[in-house]
Amino acid sequence: MRRLVLALLAWLALAGSATAAEWGTIQPGASTMDSVRAHYGGPTRTETQKVDGYDTTTWIYEGTQAPTGLTRMVVDFGLLRAGGFQRATVRALRLEPHPGVFTRDAVLTGWGRPTGVGKEGGVDSFFYEDGLLVIFDKEAWSAVSMLFTLPQPSDQAKPSR
Repeated sequence: MRRLVLALLAWLALAGSATAAEWGTIQPGASTMDSVRAHYGGPTRTETQKVDGYDTTTWIYEGTQAPTGLTRMVVDFGLLRAGGFQRATVRALRLEPHPGVFTRDAVLTGWGRPTGVGKEGGVDSFFYEDGLLVIFDKEAWSAVSMLFTLPQPSDQAKPSR
């Protein structure tokens, strides 16, 4: 496990400063079904649902099909934009890492200081207005969920009156 963490930190260092709205070549609002399939192959399973009247698709990668270091990767497709609904565009990406893969220090090193820090239900979370929400375990040491979305401006980013 320690080797995996070191490898991920080395990858982050070599890749340069990661932007919060992307991970592992997947960027909400830019990546498509074709680009995700080209990099990760087909999903373990697929789900479809209606969101605000639009047909959306979710690809779930788990077990041996999940990227190294992850229990599960969930990619949601279907994004409404000014030009219309884009069925094959990534709307959100959720990672469920193995314990110790994305520690608090690794998240701070990879994505920098968060826009906001919260605590709900006894667990810490980091919010990045660039489009990342990180939820930590009860010890506040290791990420249990990382949600990448389009940028989500916060009240903290608004100028004071």
